[in-house]
Amino acid sequence: MQYHVVLNVIGRLLTFLGMLMSIPLALAYYYQEPIFPFLVGILVTSGTGVILYLNTRSEGEWHARESFAIVAFTWLLAALFGTIPYYLSGIGLIDSLFESMSGITATGATILTDIEQYPLSLLFWRNMTQWLGGMGIIVLFIAILPKLGVGGRDLFKAELPGPGEDKIKPRIKDTAMVFWKIYIGFSVVLVILLLGAGLSLYDSVTHMFTTIACGGFSPYSESISAFQNPTVEWIIILFMFIGGVHFALYYRTIFVNSRSLVRDEEFRLYALILLAATSLLILILWRDIGGSLFDTIRYAAFQVISITTTTGYASTDFNQWSDSARMALLVLMFFGGSAGSTAGGIKMVRILMLSKYAKREIFKTIHPRAIKQIKFNGAKVTDNVLNSIMAFILIYFLIFVIGAVILALLGLDMISAISASIATLGNVGPALGILGPMEGYSAVPDIGKLVLTANMLVGRLEIFTVLVLLTPEFWRNR
Repeated sequence: MQYHVVLNVIGRLLTFLGMLMSIPLALAYYYQEPIFPFLVGILVTSGTGVILYLNTRSEGEWHARESFAIVAFTWLLAALFGTIPYYLSGIGLIDSLFESMSGITATGATILTDIEQYPLSLLFWRNMTQWLGGMGIIVLFIAILPKLGVGGRDLFKAELPGPGEDKIKPRIKDTAMVFWKIYIGFSVVLVILLLGAGLSLYDSVTHMFTTIACGGFSPYSESISAFQNPTVEWIIILFMFIGGVHFALYYRTIFVNSRSLVRDEEFRLYALILLAATSLLILILWRDIGGSLFDTIRYAAFQVISITTTTGYASTDFNQWSDSARMALLVLMFFGGSAGSTAGGIKMVRILMLSKYAKREIFKTIHPRAIKQIKFNGAKVTDNVLNSIMAFILIYFLIFVIGAVILALLGLDMISAISASIATLGNVGPALGILGPMEGYSAVPDIGKLVLTANMLVGRLEIFTVLVLLTPEFWRNR
C-alpha cells in the first residue's frame, strides 16, 4: 500500500471539498444567517486537506488497492467533515453524522423534524451535498483536478455504481467530464422548468440538486407535497426517471447512435418495471382509495419512480396507504435504477443478469449437455462477471438482514426495521412504519443511527469498495 499516495490524493480532495462550502457560506451572508458553521467547516476541511497534501508526495506506483482506499476514505471523510455545519448549527453529533452521510450518499433519510426551522443556507448545503454525491465526488475530482489521471480509471470504477464498462472516451478524465457535462446540462434544464412551474429560485435549485441526483432531500418537512402543484410533480417525475438511467446512454444516443437508449436491455427492463409497477399501484390505489383517476395516476407514478430510482421524495404520505400498496413500494426499494446512473439499489442490470442466469440453469437442467452463453446487449457475459453479481446480491441481502435484525433488537417494530434497513442500504431514504416519509428517522436509537449510517456508505459504494478494506489481505505489503 502506497500510503503517501493515498493521503496526498485525499488531501487534495478534502481541500476542494472545503472550498465548496464557500457557496453556502455566501448564501448565509446573503440571508443574514450565521456564517460561523461554514467558516469553521472551510477552515477545518481545507486546512486538513492542505496539511495532508503538503506533507505527503504523490509519486509512487498506484494500483487498484490505493484506489479502493482513496474512494472509501474520501467518502467517509467527506461525510465526517460535512458534519461540521450541522453540528455547529445545534444538531447532535450522531444526528449530524447521519444527516451528512445521508446527504453525500444521496440517500435522503433524515433525522430532522420541523425542517423549516433551520437556516436556508444549511438546508442548501444539505441538498447540495446530494448533488455532489449523486454523480460522484470522485468522478467530479477526476474531471477537474490536474494530475489525478494516473489512477483515475481505478478510482472511476471503484466509485461509479454498477458493474460493466462505463468508459466512453479514450481518457478516463474525458469520460468523467462528459458525465458531469450531461449531469449539469440536465440540472440547468430542470431549474428552468421548475422556475416556469412557479417555484422560487431557491426552491428550484435545491430541488434540482436532489431530483437529478436521485437524492430526495427537501427544505420542507412535507417534501414535494408541500407545493401541492401537479405540474411540479410531473416535471420531477420526468427528471427522476432521467436520473435513474445510465448516463453513458445519453452520450451514445446523442453522438453515436440515436437508438442506443431503446436498444439497451437494461433500459428496457428499467422502463418495463416502472410501467408495470405504476399500473399495479394505480389499480391498488383505485381499489382502496378511489377519487380522481388523474390524481391516482399522478400519485402512483410519482411514488413508483421515486422509490425505484431511490430518490425518496413523497408527493403524499404513502405511509398511510393500504398494506398492499406499501408492500409494493417496499419491494421496489430493492430494485434501484440503472448502473452508471445516480440511483442506488441493486441495479437493474444485476436483476437482469440474475434472471438470465436462472433461466440458463433451468435450461441446463433440461439439457445437461447443452452449452448456453449468457449475453447482454449482444456481448457475452463471462462467468467472472456473473460470479461477481451473485456474490454482490448475496452479500447485499446479508447486510440488509443484519441491519434489520439489529434495528428490531433495538426495539423497532418489524416493518420499520425491515424498511429502514433496505431504505438506507439502497440509498432510498424514507422508510415505512414509524419512519415514514413525514416522520423521518429521529425515533431510531443512536446505535441504530450509526448502523444505518454505515448502511448508506456501504450501499453507495457498492459494498465491495468498503468491505475489501476490512480484509487483512488488503493491508499486507505486496
